[in-house]
Parts: sequence; C-alpha cells; structure tokens
Amino acid sequence: MDLLKIYNTDVETNKIEEIKEFKKGAWINLVNPSESEIKKVCENIHIQEDFIRDALDYEEKARIDQEEDDNTTLFVVDVPIIEKNEENDVYTTMPLGMIVVRDDFFITVSLKKNKVIEDFEKKKIKNFQTYMKTRFIFQILYLNSSYYLSYLKQINKETEIAEYILKNSMKNKELLKLLSLEKGLVYFTTSLKSNELVMEKTMRGKIIKLYEDDEEILEDAIIENRQAIEMAQIYRDILNGTMDAYASIISNNLNGVMKFLTSVTIILAVPTMISSFWGMNVSLPFENNPMGFVIMVFIAVLMTGIVTWWLNRKNMLK
Repeated sequence: MDLLKIYNTDVETNKIEEIKEFKKGAWINLVNPSESEIKKVCENIHIQEDFIRDALDYEEKARIDQEEDDNTTLFVVDVPIIEKNEENDVYTTMPLGMIVVRDDFFITVSLKKNKVIEDFEKKKIKNFQTYMKTRFIFQILYLNSSYYLSYLKQINKETEIAEYILKNSMKNKELLKLLSLEKGLVYFTTSLKSNELVMEKTMRGKIIKLYEDDEEILEDAIIENRQAIEMAQIYRDILNGTMDAYASIISNNLNGVMKFLTSVTIILAVPTMISSFWGMNVSLPFENNPMGFVIMVFIAVLMTGIVTWWLNRKNMLK
C-alpha cells in the first residue's frame, strides 16, 4: 500500500488529481511513512526530518512549532479515531501533523488512516484547493471538530444501549463497555482542550496569514470545538454518575445475596444441631420411646419453622 500520496489542484480545471512529482502548490499526505519515504520528502522539498517525525509520535500533544530559517510551520492537533479490539470499539485520539512549507507545499502526517483526511482524499469537501493552505488548515480543523461531535453522539447512544442491558441483567461485558466509553471521553476531553489552544493561537494571526474569507471557517471550527468540549464533559459526568450508581447496585445486590445465604445457613443449622444432641452417647429424653425418632423430627421441623418465620419477619430472606 502506498503510504505517500501527492495531490494537486489544476489551476485551469480546478480539479484535484493525484500526481507523482513534487509540484509547487501540491498537498503531500503521509500515513505511517517508512524511513525512505520520510527522507524522500525532506530531500525534495528541503525541510527537517524532525517536523515529520514529531507528528508520528503517538504521545505528541497538540501544539504549533515554527522554524524561521526555512519558513516552515508545524501544526499538531488530535483527531478522533475508533480502534477495534476483541469485544468493543475503543474511542481514542491520535496526533495529526500539518506542515506548511513556505508558500510551496502542504503536508499532512498521521500514524493511521483517519476520516478527516480521507474526506479530503475522496473530494467530499467543497471549496477545497491544495494551494490554498490557510483555508486547507481551517477546513481540517473544522471537519475535525465535527467528527468529535459525531463520535460523542455515538458514545452517548452506546452508553444508553449498555444501560438498557444492565437494567435487565448485570453483565461484566456491559460494565466493561461503560468503562471503555468513560476512558474514551477522557481522551476526547483532553484532546479537545489542547486543540482549542492551537486554534485560539492561530486566530491571533501571528502564526499564519489570515484571509477574511477563511477566517470565518476558523471561527466556526472554534465554536464546534467548544460545543464538543461541553458535550464531552456532560456525557462524562453522566457516565461517571451511572458507573457509581451501578457500583452501588452491585454492592447492594451482593449484600442481599450474602444476607440470604447467611439466613439459609442458620435455618439448616437448627435440625443439624438438634440431631447432634440426640446423637450423643448419654441419656436423653425419648431414647427408649418407640416414637422417639418421629418426635425428634417433629421438634426439628417445628424449630426450623419458628426460625424461618422469625428470619422472614426480619426481612432476612428477601
């Protein structure tokens, strides 16, 4: 699979096409590139390899870095992704690097494929040209915030489904699902706040030149991002309350089971205790009575009934 792709907008037709050469105004997309691909890009467009490698660090935080010597700017933001495991979909984030190389090239770098960049590759975005780098960045930021909102709504739906199942039957699978969703919300909240700092810093106009037509896109991206932060915090608070409630329910159910088992143990101990008394090798009442066994059974049943009635009255059997 080709991990290095180059796209360019034809000025005459205004259509985006994939090309093979490094052409001024092109968009270079790297997805988990190899060492040879990193070197190839850096040698052809004359930038430092660190700009690409930094964006490939899974722990990299959202930030902006500028290199004045070669007029290169690196934007790193966190994008939402869904990873698959054996049981559930896991919501998490990963860094996406956007590199503006002078007025010549625009580079995107990511560890994995993501829906944000795929939408641009599939030409789903209107008014998108590879040579309009400022607008390109703002469109990515806006689409990224929109996907956060979309994934948050999915998390909320999955939470409601898990809660419905748990109301009918306590299953470890559904509890683990809620725990996974709660973890995803933590990642989302942290990443959204970091992205907000990057966008607000960009909005000041000191990082890249702001055009009046494009500034509105960035403003919309900031608004969408703030909505996503509020939603993530609300869903997180709800999920925390839900988890605490189910923890209390499970603890209460366990106490009820232990209470019931203790009561049953006491009830079963009564006939055992009585039979033990009459099993001792000493003189006892009814030992010479032909009906002695029947009498002892009757006494055991009577005592067991009385203990059961008393325990039931004390709500120990419910």
